[in-house]
Parts: sequence; C-alpha cells; structure tokens
Amino acid sequence: MAVDLDDVQEARELLADARCVLFDFDGPICRLFPRSASKRVARELVAKVDELGFPEVLTDAVRSVDDPHAVLGAVHQAGQRRDVTELLPVIEGMVTKGELDAADEAVGKSRGTKGAERLIRMLSGRRVRLAVVTNNSPLAAKSYLKQMNLLGHFAHIHGRTADPGLMKPDPDVLTRALGSLRLRPEDAVMIGDTGTDVEAAKRAGVRFLGYGRDERKIRGLREAGAGTVVSSYLPLVEDELGRGD
Repeated sequence: MAVDLDDVQEARELLADARCVLFDFDGPICRLFPRSASKRVARELVAKVDELGFPEVLTDAVRSVDDPHAVLGAVHQAGQRRDVTELLPVIEGMVTKGELDAADEAVGKSRGTKGAERLIRMLSGRRVRLAVVTNNSPLAAKSYLKQMNLLGHFAHIHGRTADPGLMKPDPDVLTRALGSLRLRPEDAVMIGDTGTDVEAAKRAGVRFLGYGRDERKIRGLREAGAGTVVSSYLPLVEDELGRGD
C-alpha cells in the first residue's frame, strides 16, 4: 500500500492553499514514544493505579495495551462512576512527566521526523501560520520544539487538557487551535498519523494530510479515510533542498 506521486502532488496543493497548518506532535514532528518507551510508561501507570487501591478501574484490555493515554482515559471514565479525585491528578502527572522525559530523549537521540524541520521552516517562511494539536501535554511539545530551535515558528501549542475525554478523536484541540489563530476550518490543513487524527480533522471540518512512516501507518490512515498520505516530507521540500536552504 505504497504512496504514489498523486499523493505527493495533492499534498503540495493542500499545503500551498493553506493559511495554517496544524501539526500533530508524536509522529508528524518527532517519535516521542517508540513502542518500548510507551509500554514502560503504561506499565508504571497500571502499577500506580493498583498501588493506590483502584485496581477495578482498569479492565484487562486496558492493562494489556502499551498506551499511557488509554490508562489515563480509563481512570477519567471511572470518575463518572466513583470518586477518583485522589487518583486522576497522580496519573495525569505521571503521564506528563513521561512525555517530558520522552521529549528530552527524542532530542538527545535525534528522533525528529525526517524532513519535519525543513517542512516547518519552509511553511513558516511562506508565512503560513503553524500550531500544534496533540493529545500529549503541551509542555512536552513546547520543550521539544524549544530545544530544536523550532518553537518560534509556531503561533500556538495546544494539547491535552485536564479533561482527557476531550483528546482526539474529539475535535476539541483543533477547534481551540483555530480559535486562537482566528481562522476558519477551511483555512487549515492538519498533518496527522493516526485514525483518531483523521476523525478529529473530519469532525472539525479541517482538510487532512496523512503522514505514514511505514506500511502499517499508511494502511491505518487509508482505512480511516485519509485521502492524501505521504510517507516522507522530503518530496514536499524539494525546492528548498535544491536551493540548499
């Protein structure tokens, strides 16, 4: 399920027409959580839930996944049935710390998405307004971008709020970004790498450009309904590469 030249041309046209580009963070900008890292954080969260005396809030399915956000979401949902005021801020704090540590590691281990820095600088140079729309803590995105000398290219960083129920696929983070930019959905293009990104963009009325670094990611984006998918940013910045920018 490879990406073809039509996708590259469509991606160029999407970006050329955009007044703003909304970047998801983990994936489209850097690899924040390689699988082994997300598994470690998820296991730490499960252990903390049990330690604090709330084992029943996690199903076997949630316990078996390697996604810290799944654990956080399960704890939040449990709050609709019982008092988890002691637990939720602890888990949220652990998730945020894990993301901040991962951001530092992504910088130190050069896990930036190939071509992302050039694409960001190219779009910024065209005076396209940029924002981050992520399910991660905005602190983690800011930390990474600051360390990579890219933060100044972004008008706004929007991430997870105190209500994890508003994480994508809910369009909340995109709606907040458009509000802060004072732009309409039709002015924007979102770059994302998951089916939840596709759904959030659709619900927000924002055009979507999928970034799939491998066949598994590309397949997931196609199955979620992404019409335009690229596996590399490099074809989108060829002119800048040719000029040596």
